[in-house]
Amino acid sequence: MQRLWEKRADEAQEALDDLFWNDSLGMYDIEFPVTAETDQTIFHYWWMAHAVDVLVDGYLRTGSERYERRLAAIHGGIARRNGGAWPNELYDDMEWMALAWLRAYGATGEPSYRQAALELWDDIQTGWNGHMGGGIAWRKSQTDYKNTPANAPAAILAARLHRAFGQAESLDWARRIYDWQRDRLVDPATGFVWDGINRKGDGSIDKDWKFTYCQGVFIGAAVELYRIAGDGRYLRDALRTYEAAKRELADPATGLLPDEGSGDGGLFKGIFVRYAAELADVAPPGDADDVSALIAANAETLWRSGKMPDAALFGTDWASAPGSPVPLSAQLSAAKLLEQAARLAGRVRGESAPSIFSTRGT
Repeated sequence: MQRLWEKRADEAQEALDDLFWNDSLGMYDIEFPVTAETDQTIFHYWWMAHAVDVLVDGYLRTGSERYERRLAAIHGGIARRNGGAWPNELYDDMEWMALAWLRAYGATGEPSYRQAALELWDDIQTGWNGHMGGGIAWRKSQTDYKNTPANAPAAILAARLHRAFGQAESLDWARRIYDWQRDRLVDPATGFVWDGINRKGDGSIDKDWKFTYCQGVFIGAAVELYRIAGDGRYLRDALRTYEAAKRELADPATGLLPDEGSGDGGLFKGIFVRYAAELADVAPPGDADDVSALIAANAETLWRSGKMPDAALFGTDWASAPGSPVPLSAQLSAAKLLEQAARLAGRVRGESAPSIFSTRGT
């Protein structure tokens, strides 16, 4: 079964490389096929961060130099498009970029990837302020709006920086951000994660915005802190949110995750899957099996029903073949799902996820 999923992941990666990569940009096209109406001037910064993450998935699985070459190329392309530096306006986008390059550094040992992650982390810390009792702002021009997308990934990043470099202050940041997130944007009755607070300036919480993305990143933050501290409350938080996400968002009969639309929404399910898979690495056997089964079921549905007949191209609905054009966000989300299905199929019970801070094979 592992070989089957690896073959499918290879096909998705090859479609991404063959059909979306744009040498002139040093980045991926935002859809395939590119048409006269495609606005290539739009810079989807955080989509490119997830493209880096998918390349790291492929490299860790295969060790192929083609992934190393593509990582080097997209590193240059993103930096050029962003004006030669890494920070930008949106704190959540910067967090995704830092997470991706930190993983790439762990996989390859390339110093420039480490530098990118650390440069971004320095800027991300400036987003913390006292509005809403703390938390990192969503963007630099709206410092009183706080949300899960800007805080849970920051907690993951800070925890991983501590694991990578042993800095106590990074662990302090991870705990502080996590505690704010848990206290402000997690339903105390169910563990379901809300999206944001004070978007309209009235202190209200966006409880009606129910996204797989938010559940995934909170699970990821809890798992990272559990790995560091072994504190069972973090694992309980992660499992509780996973169960709430299943109840609220997955099809009760099949476990299929919802279609959350094109554009940015095309990435949401892949983010959930990535961090749910990390939960499977640390959860007790029964819970780990449940997570793995949900991921496998979604991957099987995607491959049997959500793929174009003549190419490994995927849309936003994992139960139906995509139309045209295919958004890059949806293709990346599907690649994440297939990579995690391949990894979990080969996982030995009790085995941890591959270290994101060790060069592959060491």
